[in-house]
Amino acid sequence: MKRQQKNPRVSKPSPRKKAAPARVIVVTGMSGAGKSSALHALEDVGFETVDNLPVALLRAVATASDGTQRPVAIGIDVRTRDFDAAQLLATRDAMRKRGLFDVSIVFLDCDNEVIGRRYTESRRPHPLADDRPVAVGVGIERRLLAPLREACDLMIDTSRLTPTDLQRILVGQYGGGHQRTMHVFLMSFSYRNGLPRDADVVFDVRFLKNPHYVAELRTQTGLDLGVGDYISRDPALATFLDRATAMLSPLLPLYANEGKSYLTIAIGCTGGQHRSVYVVERLRAWLSGQDVAFDVRHRDLPGSSARRSGQ
Repeated sequence: MKRQQKNPRVSKPSPRKKAAPARVIVVTGMSGAGKSSALHALEDVGFETVDNLPVALLRAVATASDGTQRPVAIGIDVRTRDFDAAQLLATRDAMRKRGLFDVSIVFLDCDNEVIGRRYTESRRPHPLADDRPVAVGVGIERRLLAPLREACDLMIDTSRLTPTDLQRILVGQYGGGHQRTMHVFLMSFSYRNGLPRDADVVFDVRFLKNPHYVAELRTQTGLDLGVGDYISRDPALATFLDRATAMLSPLLPLYANEGKSYLTIAIGCTGGQHRSVYVVERLRAWLSGQDVAFDVRHRDLPGSSARRSGQ
C-alpha cells in the first residue's frame, strides 16, 4: 500500500508594504505674489512642476506621476480657463480621501500695494484688469480666491519676502522628504509696518525699556552689545523669557506631532530695531538646545536677511 505524500508546503507571499501617498503640491494665490518663484524653488528640491494647469486635469497629472512616486508641484490660478475655487477644493478633498495622494494647497498672498508696484515695474498687465487699473483686477482676483485662502494648507505672505526667503520657507516645509521634521522660523518685526501674516505665535515686547530714547543707543540695533546690555538690565526681560520658553517647550513637540512642519514665531516692538531683535537673538540661543531646525530673520532691520541658524 502506497504512502500518501503530504502536500508540499506552499509559502505565502509576504504582504506588500503599502506605498506612501504621492505628494502633490498645488501652488496658487494672487498674481504677482511669486508663484513662479515658488515652483522653481520646489523644482530645485526634486518636484516635477507643471504651471497653469486646468483644474480638471489635476487628478490626471497627479495619477500619471503616481507610479514613480516623484512629488509633483502644480501651478493653478485665475489664468486657467476653467478656474473654480470650489472645484479645486473638492478635487483636493476627493484625492485625499482615496489615500493615494498627499495633496496640499500653498496660497501665496501679498499686499495690494506691493502687487500694484510689481506690475507697474514689470509693465505687465494684470490677468483680470484688461484695460482697467491694476487695482480693479486685484480686487476681482481677491474675491475669486477667497475660498482658497481660507482653506489652504499653507499661506505665505510675500509682501516683504525676497525670492530667497520664499525658497527657504518652501524648502523647510517640503524639501525634507515625506517624513520631515518641524522647522521654527523666528522673526523680529515692527508694529509700525504691520503684523506678519504668516505668524503662528506672536509676542509683543513693547513693555521692555526702549533703547531708542537713549541717544548713544538710538542708531544701534539689538545685535549690538550696548543695546543688549541695556535691555538685559530690565527685570521684565528675565520674567518674559522664562515664561515664553516654558510655554514654547511643550508646544513645539505638540505642533510637530500634529504634522505642522513650519512654525513661525514673531516678536514685535515699535520700530523693529532694538527690543524685538534682541529678544529674537535670545530665543535663538534657547532654540539651539532644542531638537528642531530653525531660521532667524529680522524683517524690519535694514540690510538684514534670513539665515540658517541651527538644526
